[in-house]
Amino acid sequence: MSAAKAKEKLGSGRLAHISKSVRKKLLRHERVEVVSSGLLDLYIVQGFMTERECADLISLIDATSRPSTLYQDTEIKGFRTSYSGDLDPNHPLVQIIEGRICNLMGVDKRCGETLQGQRYAIGQQFKPHHDYFHTNQAYWQKEKPRGGQRSWTAMIYLNEPEGGGETNFPNAGMCVSPRTAMLVLWNNMDEMGAPNELTLHEGCPVTAGTKYIVTKWFREHFWG
Repeated sequence: MSAAKAKEKLGSGRLAHISKSVRKKLLRHERVEVVSSGLLDLYIVQGFMTERECADLISLIDATSRPSTLYQDTEIKGFRTSYSGDLDPNHPLVQIIEGRICNLMGVDKRCGETLQGQRYAIGQQFKPHHDYFHTNQAYWQKEKPRGGQRSWTAMIYLNEPEGGGETNFPNAGMCVSPRTAMLVLWNNMDEMGAPNELTLHEGCPVTAGTKYIVTKWFREHFWG
């Protein structure tokens, strides 16, 4: 094991604190449903947005999306085939949704990355990956001073495609099916503040229709 990988396994006290505080707040919320808690922290909230809000975000995604990319030196052909784009952080609706997510989780909004929209047409997918950063990769030297490691992921399905488009966690044996306006939250770290390999997940291929989602990632420190 490399020195960087060994250090990553040790975890972070701050990330451990974030894991504990967000988990505690979610478990006390009456609308939060626990899918898994323990080895993998995974939660959902039904009806997190109105249908009108979902439709308006879909319009924003269509206006800003472009072929999705991967970090430099990690590109693999066919690995991520969706369209995506960062949404305008000054747009009133984007600010409302970001504020709603941060209030639910009890996380400082300054730790959150820009809300990103993603569109998946038939056959498009995002193969199994982690949202946390692998610190032995070259991109880490750029991301480390921009807020450090990713802690939690918040993802909202804006619609239900006619077929496919599930979010599958193969190492944890869990699969989440798209439901309009459903928020999905998971902790990318374990209780020690170290990257949790059980968070490996994939956006399964859409088999009919189009899937729209928005995703917000949170960092260990202020993002920017």
